[in-house]
Amino acid sequence: MTRDPSYADLTPDCVLNAIDSLGMRCDGRLLQLNSFENRVYQVGLEDGSQRIAKFYRPGRWSDAAILEEHAFTCELAEREIPAVPPLSLGGQTLHHREGHRFALFPRQGGRPPELEREDTLEWLGRFLGRIHAVGASCAYEARPALDIQSFGIEPRNFLAAGDWLPEELHPVWTSVADQALDGVRRAYQRAGDVRTLRLHGDCHPGNIQWTDDGPHFVDFDDSRTGPAVQDLWMLMSGDNVDMRRQLSALLRGYEVFCEFDDRELHLVEALRTLRLIHYSAWIARRWHDPAFPAAFPWFGSARYWQDRILELREQVALMQEPPLI
Repeated sequence: MTRDPSYADLTPDCVLNAIDSLGMRCDGRLLQLNSFENRVYQVGLEDGSQRIAKFYRPGRWSDAAILEEHAFTCELAEREIPAVPPLSLGGQTLHHREGHRFALFPRQGGRPPELEREDTLEWLGRFLGRIHAVGASCAYEARPALDIQSFGIEPRNFLAAGDWLPEELHPVWTSVADQALDGVRRAYQRAGDVRTLRLHGDCHPGNIQWTDDGPHFVDFDDSRTGPAVQDLWMLMSGDNVDMRRQLSALLRGYEVFCEFDDRELHLVEALRTLRLIHYSAWIARRWHDPAFPAAFPWFGSARYWQDRILELREQVALMQEPPLI
């Protein structure tokens, strides 16, 4: 297996030299962290401290889009909202070296949040309300929106046009995906013209670091414009009773700082459906990167696509049920 051409020349020496070029002297400690979309490293400095270096996947975002994300997280941090912004070095947060773009971040340790606790959910809700209050204050110009076209129709067409699905499952998956997208459209119609704003965009528990002082929100790399509920639904799981309890706790905190439009609850399962379709296409698009076949060896197997078909059928049914209240 050849190396991903996007990162073919990103050797340890290249990483360390890039950081040294900013005047931050490395001590040789370099640990690659678990990140598929970008290349992320924990780097040791001569003063004994550590930084996180993120090398952005070439071709994914424009410089303008990356800088919009940086500006958003810096704006949050300036308002004492616990996002982790990039470090500004030489008056810049985005740096270029030997054809690569990268940013440095403070190292923020922590543990996953205990989402079974209502006080934890309420705490998270308060900070998400504050994030969204800032996110609604202006719009992204370079970053795209989370919508049916980009997260549903386009990835569905990409997968259907390729050779990713076993031949015998291709017509079944495409038919079920089309049914699911019809369900998503109806959910958006029921929700109506809901407000969109700048979001974290990928607010799952792995992107929240919890300490005794509370949460820190990390990795805004997928930040987009979309409905507020996108940053809430990934913190809910279980059956209807569990999800209603979790939603109630989140909104108790959220609505202290930002009003929530209940019509957006029609979008919970629709957004989950879009994420499922987009996720399979994301793996397929990155298959040339050796990290992906190693991490997802079952991708492309009949069992994988049978599970995806069942998953989408369940989503079709769920989108027909009344929304959470």
